[in-house]
Amino acid sequence: MYIVGSAIVPATTRQRKKSFLRRLIIPSVATAVLAYFGFHALNGEFGLVGRARIEREVADLQSQLDVLVAERQELTARVSLLRPESLDPDMIDERARLNLNLTQANELTILRPRVLQQQH
Repeated sequence: MYIVGSAIVPATTRQRKKSFLRRLIIPSVATAVLAYFGFHALNGEFGLVGRARIEREVADLQSQLDVLVAERQELTARVSLLRPESLDPDMIDERARLNLNLTQANELTILRPRVLQQQH
C-alpha cells in the first residue's frame, strides 16, 4: 500500500503470471472453428465430395435426357408421317394391319397369347 497525500492507495502495479491453460483458449477455439469448417468444406452437401456426387447426378440425368430427346424425335418423325399432307403408304399399311389385325396371304403370322389384366 502506498500513501498518497492523506489517502492510502492499494498497490495495483503487481502483475499476475498468466496460466498455461489460459494461453491455450484462443488457439484451441480457433483450431476447433477451422476444423469444423474444413470438415464441412470436404464432406458437406456442397463440399468436394458432395460436388462429385452432384456432378455424377448431372451426368446421369443428362444421359436420361439424351435418351428421351432421341425418343421424342423418333415419335415426332413418326407422327409427321401420319399427317394428311404427307401420308406415307408404308405407315398407313402398318397402322391398318395393327388396328384391324389383318395380314396378307403370303405372310407368316405368329400368334402370341395376350396377358389379361386382372380387374380390381
